[in-house]
Order: sequence, then structure tokens, then C-alpha cells
Amino acid sequence: MSQGPVHVVGAGLAGCEAAAALARSGVPVVLWERKPRSSSPAHHLPGPAELVCSNSLKSDDPDTLHGQLKAELRALGSVVLAAADEARVPAGSALAVDREGLSLGVARRLAALPGLALRAGEELTAPPAGEAVLASGPLTDGGLLDWLRARVGDAPLFFYDALAPIVAADSLDRAALFAGSRWGRGGEGDYLNCPLEEADYRRFVQALRAAPRTPLHAFEEARYFEGCLPVEVMAERGEDTLAFGPMRPVGLQHLGRRPFAVVQLRAENRAGSAYNLVGFQTKLTQAAQREVFRLLPGLGRAEFLRFGAVHRNLYVRSPEVLDDALRLRAEPRVRLAGQITGVEGYMESAAVGLLLGHMLATERAGRALAPPPPETALGALYAHLRGRSGAPAFEPMNVHFGLLPPAPGRGKRARQAAALARARAAFAGWREAQALPGGGLG
Repeated sequence: MSQGPVHVVGAGLAGCEAAAALARSGVPVVLWERKPRSSSPAHHLPGPAELVCSNSLKSDDPDTLHGQLKAELRALGSVVLAAADEARVPAGSALAVDREGLSLGVARRLAALPGLALRAGEELTAPPAGEAVLASGPLTDGGLLDWLRARVGDAPLFFYDALAPIVAADSLDRAALFAGSRWGRGGEGDYLNCPLEEADYRRFVQALRAAPRTPLHAFEEARYFEGCLPVEVMAERGEDTLAFGPMRPVGLQHLGRRPFAVVQLRAENRAGSAYNLVGFQTKLTQAAQREVFRLLPGLGRAEFLRFGAVHRNLYVRSPEVLDDALRLRAEPRVRLAGQITGVEGYMESAAVGLLLGHMLATERAGRALAPPPPETALGALYAHLRGRSGAPAFEPMNVHFGLLPPAPGRGKRARQAAALARARAAFAGWREAQALPGGGLG
């Protein structure tokens, strides 16, 4: 059995989880990261575990499947969630974080692990010799992309993802906004809300549809992930699409009544000096973003700290090119982790890295780790990567109830409650049977 270090390529969420799980189990790890020497156009922070799109890790409510996934990852010692809990900013029932605080928290926890060596500023063209985990993310490019393409048979698949704009808090007109979370969940000031009457909403949608957009290259095809569509693409699907989507006013009251539509702003950092336009990922030109988004109440003089943008995300056909241990069939010494495997979302990416770290650490200890049951949130993601979710074709997926086996019950809420209860029991039984270590890095 190999006793050399495991080389983890990429210090994103998945790479950090894999490296931490291995190091905590006594496996020597070298974590390779090309930042701060170079980075993709979507990255801005010098450290690990950078959130590129939203600063929200989605719901932390234990009665949701996203909350259940977080509970499972915390039980397995997620380094990302330990740092996220520390860097939390107000966001109702969602777990939103200060991006820099999250990155610094993960970096501090990794530095405290004996046996983990961080090689920053190293841009690799291939995984180092020996056992390796390729967690370079959906923006993999250059020599690493060439190396991967040569081993998956054809060009990796891709879809386009988009970023939402961030505006300066002191540039907002607070008199035109109101504070509040949907249904009163969380703190009163967790979100700022831009209320729109119907006429204002119609004018905004018309301007959004007519605004110029950043063009794709001639060889590129616009294939968007349904869970992160640009706001202007949603607007094209129907005049009321946004009112029933990211601008839906349900659960919010302003001046004693529900507005026709609402745009929510969520704090980007603990200081509350920057706000993200929730659900407003976009590929409008920067000039168009200034013009159109300043039509929203309270944003007439908004200062844009980051404009929305579009970037291409890569993924591979995992059921075809990976085995059950997530090893490349063409080169079994290398395993894949994170979003490049075909999951979508921050926590889903972290989950694959954490699971892979435990799988590899267990192998190093001379035994095999049974996959998590498909009734669990983590097991549902694993089943998706193995092509066992029942989907007609493999494409990137967030965790959702459709990935789990059907649960009994009359009505949607009853079935979901039954599925969550079953997931909790199945996860507890699996973790105990596999004698997995838990606990985070506080």
C-alpha cells in the first residue's frame, strides 16, 4: 500500500475538504493551489475556499434537504462549514457568509493540521506523480485541462454560470427600501428589500429585455444551468416570470400590504458595507447593468463594487469516466472531486470533496468505505455521480428531493418530512457502521 502523500490539486471547497479529511486521518497531504500567483478571471481573493458566485450556502434549516446535507457534512467534520459558521452574516434561514472571513477561516484550520503541506502559487500542468485528487474546479484551464481532456475521451462538457452584482451599502437610498426576511424568518434586518408596484415592475422588465448583453464567442453555445439562469434570460420566458421567481413578494409585507414584486439585497460581509442582488445573476454589459438596475427603488445612485458576469463551468460525464471510488478509469491513481464531477452548488461541491477524502483515508487504513445510503443527502449526490438517480441524462445537479428514493406520505410536505426523517436515520446508521470520525475544526 502506498505510503506517499496524496496530492490534492486545487484549494477550492472540494479540495480543502478532501485535504482536511485526509490529514485528520493521519494521511500526509500536499495541497496545490495556483493562487495567488495566478487565478481565473472569476477569482479575486488570494486564499483558499473562495466563493465565486453568491455568498449564500443556501438554507441551514434542518427541515430542508439543504439543511440535512449541512448536518451530514458537519457530522463528518466539514472544515468549510466550521469556517462558515464563524463567518456567518445575517440572511434569515440561509447560511450566508463574509467571503474573506470564510477563506481566512479555512486557511487557519488547514494550517493547524499536521501532515498537510500547502504549495501555493504553483500552476500545474498535470497532477503530480502518485495518488492524486483533481479538485481544480469548473474553471480548470491550461495544461490541466489538456491533461484531463486526453483522459476522458472527448472534450469535457460545460454549461454557463453567472454572477450577480454587488453594490456599496452607503450608495443605497434606505428611505426607498425596507428591512425584513420572508415570513419573518431570521432577523428583521437580514435583507433589504426594493418594493415595486406593477407599473414599475413592467417598466423594469421591458428595460431588462431590451438591454445589451455581453456576447459569447462565435464557437460558444449558451447552455445555462437552470438553477442559476441570468435574470434577463428568465425575463425572456414571460413577462411575469421574475414576479414568480427571484422577485416574488411572498412572505414580505411593506406598509401593511404585499408589494407586487420585490428585489432582495443580502449583506456580503459582516460590516454590512456591501450587498448582493439576490437572484440577479446577469450577462448584461456593465453599462447596461448601471442603467437597468438603477431603475430599482433605492438603487438610483448605486455604486457597483462588482458587476455581474458570465463564466463557463466544466464538468465530466462521471458515470462514464469515473469508477465507484471516483477514480479516473483511464488513470486510476487520480480521482476527481467537486463541481467538475457534475454536482452544482457550493455545499454539493464540498460534499464530494469530503466524501472522497474519507473514502481515500479509509483505503489507506486497509479497508473499503461503503457508499452512503441513497436515502441520505450525501448518498443521493453520490448516486447521481454514479448515474443511479434515475435521471434520463447526466447533467449538473443540486441536491433536491427528486434525487432521493420516493418516500411515503400523502401530500408533498408529508413526503418531504418522511424523506428527511429517513435520511437522518440512514446517515446515523451508515456513519456508525463505517466507524467514521467526526467533529469539526473549531
